[in-house]
Amino acid sequence: MGILPRVFVVVSFAWLAIIQGSFIGVGGASFNYKDALTKSIIFLEAQRSGKLPPNGRLPWRGDSALDDGKLAGVDLVGGYYDAGDNVKYGLPMAFTVTTLSWSAIFYHKEIQAAGEMKNVLLAIKWGTDYFLKASPRKNQLYVQVGDPVRDHSCWVRPENMKTPRTVLKIDESDPGSEIAAETSAAMAASSIFLQRFDRTYARSIRNKAKLLFEFARNHKGTYDGECPFYCSFSGYNDELLWAATWLYKATKKSMYLKYLQEEAISAAVTEFSWDLKYAGAQIILSEFFFNGDKSFETFKRHADSFICSVLPDSPYHQIVLTPGGMIHLRDGANTQYVTGTALLFDVYGDILARFNQKVDCGGKQFDSTRLLAFSKQQMDYLLGSNPQKRSYMVGFGTNPPKQAHHRGASVPVMSPDDLVSCPMSFVNWFTKNTPNPNELTGAILGGPDRYDQFTDKRWTSSMTEPCTYINSMAVGPLAKLASLPA
Repeated sequence: MGILPRVFVVVSFAWLAIIQGSFIGVGGASFNYKDALTKSIIFLEAQRSGKLPPNGRLPWRGDSALDDGKLAGVDLVGGYYDAGDNVKYGLPMAFTVTTLSWSAIFYHKEIQAAGEMKNVLLAIKWGTDYFLKASPRKNQLYVQVGDPVRDHSCWVRPENMKTPRTVLKIDESDPGSEIAAETSAAMAASSIFLQRFDRTYARSIRNKAKLLFEFARNHKGTYDGECPFYCSFSGYNDELLWAATWLYKATKKSMYLKYLQEEAISAAVTEFSWDLKYAGAQIILSEFFFNGDKSFETFKRHADSFICSVLPDSPYHQIVLTPGGMIHLRDGANTQYVTGTALLFDVYGDILARFNQKVDCGGKQFDSTRLLAFSKQQMDYLLGSNPQKRSYMVGFGTNPPKQAHHRGASVPVMSPDDLVSCPMSFVNWFTKNTPNPNELTGAILGGPDRYDQFTDKRWTSSMTEPCTYINSMAVGPLAKLASLPA
């Protein structure tokens, strides 16, 4: 799984300032975005846990972890593996579903036009079905399945794993506001999207979102059970704001409006990630401000601050860009900041265009065209417009990666009854300098370092490991790009 964010603000190096305005491929590069969109969703199928449907698009994936939850006397079969291992982590899984739902809501027409609506729907519901199982009682949420230490000691496909499927949960005596609130956000956001397909189901997950928010709000506490891999360094106030934002958008209830106006905490930040959600909530709430509700002015101001901190031609620019123009915050799943920024810039750019607004950064103004161009440049970098002249999406474009850090892709298909020697698994598959036998189609890998250098080796996990939330945040930008005239 990806390396964790540890700071809110990343100060740019002075020598990198010279690259302002000199990006590779801005407005010029063009790719088969529809194909990239399709493949980005296929990757989410590769991450499914549980009993798989018969129509899966990856023939090398099979049923796995069919006894999950048994140790706790509960059914926790299903859900998603977050990255290249076989543990199910609640926080990144929920964030994946929230951001995928956001793309599906905001770019519904574009996804429909690309013919991917059914696949997006199924991807979202695969997550929400699991969250319904994971929250069987009020003030209780199962948040992890699998032992990370034991899991990481065996390089084996999920279909063949024999490592312990230990279960962790949060409740009133051991709360976890970040995970409860993020799961609430996922259920609220997905209810908005699923409302048009199944009103009864949408109502059930919306009601679950309400209960989870109250649990997160009334029993505050940070849960460290998913450490060291998914520790929340930002605290839980951003998740509470994020969940309340989605619940207000889903219900229009005054209680959530009151929370946003009187209780929620907002902060100016420079990133959007599985750990830090302020900027996403601020951009969503800015639309209410533009519609005339001035009580959302602080959120709009913070949304502008995020844009100003990222744009390289802004006087308030703080984010490091590689010489080739890619956002770089930290090694380890760095491309989540690329796709996350692209999503926020697209959504805010379209909101600004609708209301004929601009972002003011110290007297320098930027309109929707500039935001959308920057988003396109970031996505184009990942698809091949970069100094390496290679794609960072498996199975797409020129010279895509061949050695994704991923157990299912790198281990040949075998019988479910075959026993694997854990010590030998690293010799047999992990350390072999050969292409993966199974193509992890559509996976956007962790990506190059801050100097645009990339090593396509299975053991360089900071560069070659995929994560579900990297792809979930790419769906909206790719759908938008696919809809634009060639």
